[in-house]
Amino acid sequence: MIDEVGHTVGDVARLAHVSVRTLHHYERMGLLAPARSASGYRLYSERDLARLQQVLLYRELGLGLARIAEVMAAPGFDRAAALVAQREQLARRREHLETMIGLVDATLAALRGEQTMTNEELFAAFGDFDPAAHEDEARERWGDTPAYAEAQRRTKAYTKDDWLRHRREADDVNAGLAALMDARVPADDPRALAAAERHRLLIERWFYPCPAEMHAALGELYVADPRFTATLDEVRPGLARYLRDASAAALQAAGATG
Repeated sequence: MIDEVGHTVGDVARLAHVSVRTLHHYERMGLLAPARSASGYRLYSERDLARLQQVLLYRELGLGLARIAEVMAAPGFDRAAALVAQREQLARRREHLETMIGLVDATLAALRGEQTMTNEELFAAFGDFDPAAHEDEARERWGDTPAYAEAQRRTKAYTKDDWLRHRREADDVNAGLAALMDARVPADDPRALAAAERHRLLIERWFYPCPAEMHAALGELYVADPRFTATLDEVRPGLARYLRDASAAALQAAGATG
């Protein structure tokens, strides 16, 4: 059954709290495809409204428009599955925001003299990433490699803000991979290869040169080491394996074109 068409661009702009220019931009990006009236005016169906909601939800989660277009254009895209995944991400964000609100409340109480806070409590809510947590093991595994030396050189100067910025960038990269998983995009699809490349470049930007061979080897480590697997799979169950497969496919593709 074909959806009844009848919402004008102004109606949709007011309904969705976006500008008409934004709706036009989404159309140019291929995210929306309204019908046209006999007079040439855009007319949006209920299906268009559902797609617009999906786009806006992905935007709230930090995905770029080009990546959203890739995900929603996938043949296996399932709106219900995408909504379930988006709810999980929003729930994690809510938990983090509640933790941050608790930190602010505790700090205000400390300023008023109602309670005390240790130095550790001042920063406990900013994430559980500790760059020194596995320092001994990292030194034992890779201490004699140029990559380890380069990572040590770079990270020595990183501040708390640097690590938080890295965390945000990593979350964005992982969210993009998870969205492709939700859309059932195969790990050897060009979109998955592009997402794996963004992951590789994240490593290069923050830590050390990471050629495709090294990235594929890291992918194997993400699956073999339960700690890495747990970290990635917390974003989406199966993400570690998906990244491993995509990085291996990217290496194979690079070899085929090299």
